[in-house]
Amino acid sequence: MELVLLTEMWLFRVLGYVALGIELWAFIDCIQRKPASFEATFKRTKSFWLGLTAGAAAIGALTALFGGIGLFGLLQLAAIIAACVYLADVKPAVSEVQGSSGPYGPW
Repeated sequence: MELVLLTEMWLFRVLGYVALGIELWAFIDCIQRKPASFEATFKRTKSFWLGLTAGAAAIGALTALFGGIGLFGLLQLAAIIAACVYLADVKPAVSEVQGSSGPYGPW
């Protein structure tokens, strides 16, 4: 029984670090995008997504430090969903608009 609890604890810790990596990836990618690209794709504003991904990364860091128990676990779930929505929906749309300035890339 003790081995099961230890395995579960390490599994949640590893998943927390994976989630933190995804959240940091979303935050760093959001920093690098131009604000006009967000508005051109009707995906809210850069400030909105920057705040959302920064909050997700902060929650991910707290969860990685203190574990995903109780309220932290619920907040971590919301944080990873926000980061995944950015990476799956907003990032491709913004990348398409930002990279379309010329036939071979930006001029």
